[in-house]
Amino acid sequence: MADRIDFDKYTEQYNRLLHEGTTFFSKNDAYFAKYKVDLMKSRLSRPVNRLLEYGCGIGRNIPFLRGAFPDAEVVGTDISRASLEVARLNQPDIKFIHESENASNLGFFDLIFVACVFHHVPIVERNRLSDRLYRHLRSPGDLFVFEHNPYNPVTRRIVSKCAYDEDAVLLTPRELRGYLSTAGFKSAHTAYCLFFPPSFGSLARLESKLGWLPLGGQYFVHVSK
Repeated sequence: MADRIDFDKYTEQYNRLLHEGTTFFSKNDAYFAKYKVDLMKSRLSRPVNRLLEYGCGIGRNIPFLRGAFPDAEVVGTDISRASLEVARLNQPDIKFIHESENASNLGFFDLIFVACVFHHVPIVERNRLSDRLYRHLRSPGDLFVFEHNPYNPVTRRIVSKCAYDEDAVLLTPRELRGYLSTAGFKSAHTAYCLFFPPSFGSLARLESKLGWLPLGGQYFVHVSK
């Protein structure tokens, strides 16, 4: 495994690199953010008053989280100070906090959203991250973790060619559920997603029925406390 990526170096290039890696699927970079947020919201039954995006980067998902949960306080955290500076510039009314071992002032959240973060976390630290997420989730509360699907060859190729994924070690749904279960989370639900480009129209609308099929570009695990 490569040394852990310094995301501060990729802040200015992030949007371009993302577009280059995913343009074959959708020319609209925002599609992936909205897709995940909409999918998450469709599975929730509890009200959300306070929401955390752990690993928010430059804040690409934040506008969609705000749109889906307009009455909730939205907070973003990340390990990259440069990324958080961009996020604050674009959305000055959102609270962004730098992640550190001593960042204990986050409080508690009804919903935590984690998108493609775990594969950047060294394997030996993944249990610690799961524990941290558990501590910051209210009871009852919901955690959604989205990850790249290691069973999809196209996904694996995209990751292997992406500069800011040099440290990536993809994990299977079973591995991710194991980390979350060890931390104390309950009621795991897993489904694969991102099967078809939005241009495929009616086929794209079938995605909700294909969650069992391990061919989607990504997958998610929904757990509760």
